[in-house]
Amino acid sequence: MRSAFIDKLIKRMDRLEPGEVQGIVLELLREKGLLEKVFEALQEGVILLDAEGQVTYVNRAACQFFGMEKEAVIGQRLAQGVRGLDWDGVMDPGTVISRDMEVFYPENRFLNFYITSIDDKDTSMGFVMLIRDVTETRKRTEEQIESERLNAFTMLAAGVAHELGNPLNSLTIHLQLLERRLKKMGAKGEPLREHLDVASGEIKRLDGIISQFLAAIRPTKPQFQNVQIRDLLDECLRVLQPEIERAKVSVKLDLRADLPAMPLDANQIKQALHNLIRNACQAMPQGGQLTIGGTFTDYEVRMSFEDTGKGISAEQMGKLFQPFATTRSTGTGLGLLIVRRIIREHGGEIDIESREGHGTRITLWLPLVEKKLRLLTPPGEAGEATRA
Repeated sequence: MRSAFIDKLIKRMDRLEPGEVQGIVLELLREKGLLEKVFEALQEGVILLDAEGQVTYVNRAACQFFGMEKEAVIGQRLAQGVRGLDWDGVMDPGTVISRDMEVFYPENRFLNFYITSIDDKDTSMGFVMLIRDVTETRKRTEEQIESERLNAFTMLAAGVAHELGNPLNSLTIHLQLLERRLKKMGAKGEPLREHLDVASGEIKRLDGIISQFLAAIRPTKPQFQNVQIRDLLDECLRVLQPEIERAKVSVKLDLRADLPAMPLDANQIKQALHNLIRNACQAMPQGGQLTIGGTFTDYEVRMSFEDTGKGISAEQMGKLFQPFATTRSTGTGLGLLIVRRIIREHGGEIDIESREGHGTRITLWLPLVEKKLRLLTPPGEAGEATRA
């Protein structure tokens, strides 16, 4: 692959003095070194290929994206360094191709690559490939879509709850009227009182379910107090003990004895822990073991819930946080959605690892202190730092 400048230089070579040739070569080397330093400093990946599709240059960022060694890929076809795609199909002289891809090694990333040919008149001199890491951009987009979906779902749920509330109020009024008539009937009305009490109790129960449902999905600002998460966990285990025994699940606690108090909304965190423990029990229909771990650093507390259940398939993993996406025929798919909302409102994060047939581990990270930022004043400037 030669440029017009190189062709002219070769034709004039016999008329140049040795010193001039040396100067030209040194200048070319300096320019080449400068370009390589520029490419190495880029966060975007750069790969140059010749007309036959063999790699002539690859920068550090591209090597990191694809987990390859520069020395091993130079002079080889791109498909040998980056396997899994038909690169010959996307390298076409005179065309520009931009695609997204997902890579799983050495890190799971989403990349956008751009390939265009380098042409000199009507001759293809090779190709240049630029690669950008769009993982964070894609993540932000997905979070925005999820937030919009959750908001729409919340509005729908609130509307449904309101529509259910109207007939329940009407039923309550009519039951009160029936109760007055039964009182006037005296002893004759006693046989019907039991049925009336059952109906009134069921209406109250439905009203309570609707209230809890709305409280679960409606965004609420946490009311922080310094509490021991171990105390909240113990309380949840006491409440759920009959259900745990009925599911034939044994609970193993692997918690540090010195877990510190931390700023939490006790009711919200109890709801999150309650959902995680119930989910684990339901994932082990034949019984099993739930191991609850707890440790901490100077910055955060980590809680883990590991069951020996049936696990989650790869297809189901991708839908875990979608409303009504559930692995159970009678489930609503709201449990983990609510847990993640609560944990994120506390400034934490949730992570799920699972292998089908080998159980599931859910890890929660909760900050020990409220997260803050401080902008430092540049040296020599007066004034205090701005706090955020």
